[in-house]
Amino acid sequence: MKAIVYTANGPSDVLGLTEQRPVPEPGPGEVRVAVRVSGVNPTDWKSRAGSAPAGEQVPNQDGSGVVDAVGPGVAAERVGERVWIWEAAWQRADGTAQEYLVLPGEQAVPLPEGASFELGASIGIPAMTAHRALTLGAGGPDRLAPGALAGRTVLVAGGAGAVGNAAIQLARWAGATVLSTVSGPAKGALATAAGAQHVVDYRAGDAAEAVRGFAPDGVDLIVEVAPGTNAALDLAVLRPGGTVAFYADGSGPEVTLPVRELMVRNLRWQGVLIYTIPREAKLDAVAAITAALGAGALRVGEEAGLPLHHYPLEQTAAAHDAVQSGAVGKVLITL
Repeated sequence: MKAIVYTANGPSDVLGLTEQRPVPEPGPGEVRVAVRVSGVNPTDWKSRAGSAPAGEQVPNQDGSGVVDAVGPGVAAERVGERVWIWEAAWQRADGTAQEYLVLPGEQAVPLPEGASFELGASIGIPAMTAHRALTLGAGGPDRLAPGALAGRTVLVAGGAGAVGNAAIQLARWAGATVLSTVSGPAKGALATAAGAQHVVDYRAGDAAEAVRGFAPDGVDLIVEVAPGTNAALDLAVLRPGGTVAFYADGSGPEVTLPVRELMVRNLRWQGVLIYTIPREAKLDAVAAITAALGAGALRVGEEAGLPLHHYPLEQTAAAHDAVQSGAVGKVLITL
């Protein structure tokens, strides 16, 4: 079968196409998925660039496809099931950039009717990260559902990104009032398409004043992509007891915060890395995301604020480069 593999860390040219890998057989508790679409995330190229694999590694955590075989202990009825895949390559040698993939059955989740393979391959890491961030506020729910965030105000920094897009859509589904900060009108249009009720262009004026204009009492929770850059803004718009849930370090390796002010206002900064959160939190995210998919509350495409960029399997290196270069939207590999 065809697969993309690498055996050393480095730039995208370490990725190579092979047609010699055998089709794997599922073991106990496993399913085999005929992969239709593989999704690319920042952690995929970062893992490839920064960590030398122990042997031959297939990249990419997210994907979608059809179950075509099951191992002992898995219901035979799962054969033919359309699924979305999460964490395929986490602590494993087999990601989704290959024609067939074997993985634990719980990591191939039924894809609701009406949800496309493109949508299924777009949600894994971004939507799970967004779910975790949205459930970290004081007194917040463990699992999102309609009404779970009713009465709360959420600010999504970088609403045109993949995690930001998922955070906007999930927060709206859960009943929150959603604001988003963006870097210009084009990205503002994407955040609005995702469902943000109020959008602030932080380059067009005083962002804190603009956010406070929409949320005079402050925001309850911030889903933060740039904690270093936005620390002052976050402090200015949080209400007492508020939380910043940050999931990226592209704005720098350190954040400086005023300890006394955080104490007095009971503010919290919480890091999010989806791979290392508790298993129960992952399963809560999977269940909530699947419910949101079934309700039509998660969408992709330009009309949903997340443009799609398609590459064939043979151009996986170019797909990785597109994500590394900051492509706006979701990069997908079609098998």
